[in-house]
Amino acid sequence: MGYPQYGLTLEGIAGRAFETNREKGFLGTRPETHMALIHSEVSEAFEEIRAGKPNFYTQDGKPEGQAAELADVVIRICSYCKEYGVPLEEAIEAKLTYNETRPFRHGGKKY
Repeated sequence: MGYPQYGLTLEGIAGRAFETNREKGFLGTRPETHMALIHSEVSEAFEEIRAGKPNFYTQDGKPEGQAAELADVVIRICSYCKEYGVPLEEAIEAKLTYNETRPFRHGGKKY
């Protein structure tokens, strides 16, 4: 199992997640459903923190904790982008470059 040819780049994660989703019958989900599932993984990470659980642990062999839930967020985002042709790496590079040009605490935001 696994797809070592993909590696741990965003493109690699996307390819591996896409192949796993294809094999497990999860392709073809509506985009809005994918977005809701991404959101649910963020909520699960929040609940792990709220419950005071360790950052990463296993329970019956299953990865758990906020790190595992955040991994699910990345996996779901990468899978979404692969399935719908969203240029994630290009967008991330553009956003990082743009954010570097913004002033300190731009927009008067506290956080």
